[in-house]
Amino acid sequence: MRKKKKRVSRPIVVGHLEKISSRIFERYPEQVTGLIEQGQGVYALYRREKLYYIGLASDLRGRIKWHLKDRHKGKWDRFSLYIIRKTEHIREVESLLVRIAEPKGNRVRGRLGRSKNLVRKLGAAIKERQREERIGMLGDGKGKATRKKVKKGRKRARKAAKGARPLKGYFPKGKMIYTSYKGKDYKAWVYGGGTIKIIPSGKLFNSPSMAGISVTKKKTMNGWRFWKYKDKNGELIYIDQLRKKRG
Repeated sequence: MRKKKKRVSRPIVVGHLEKISSRIFERYPEQVTGLIEQGQGVYALYRREKLYYIGLASDLRGRIKWHLKDRHKGKWDRFSLYIIRKTEHIREVESLLVRIAEPKGNRVRGRLGRSKNLVRKLGAAIKERQREERIGMLGDGKGKATRKKVKKGRKRARKAAKGARPLKGYFPKGKMIYTSYKGKDYKAWVYGGGTIKIIPSGKLFNSPSMAGISVTKKKTMNGWRFWKYKDKNGELIYIDQLRKKRG
């Protein structure tokens, strides 16, 4: 049986020069021309070892030489260039470098056209986490819950806690559990005593299966394989795993 050859990925950068003196264009123009040819890629200009400008060009040699005459004249004394095999991602690479380094010579900040800004999602995730913590400490109020409301919530939980509660003792401090059904996300709060409260309806159930039936409207189901909780790494895991660990 023949062994499969290990596939080697082709490099993006196929050649580079780093922090070369600008005087090389005056003294060795032919050598530079022969080496770079019509290579395309990303380049950087430096002033006394400090990054000044980042750009891209389909003709690196010509572009860097041009910067000896344009508005950047006299503002840089060394350059680096990186010849890129394909032009498909050159502009995005340039934008990424400009956003990271923020050189003084670049007037326009790099743009990441199709990249999604995740700030809103991060904010929403933090807000949701804070809400979960608040519910765990104060009940289902919105930050204005009084002791009276907290006691009322506990009373409702005790009232619904008649009969078997299989999740009793699994989450002594309480825990939010999650599930998805037909493209919609659901969550519920598990009290230390095992009572489950659907969020935001406030309906109380004694078992994960009954809580799952309230969501799916099915006659029967295995709630242990329906609801998930977040472990210490933030990963969603079926609550059934807890039962298996307990044995």
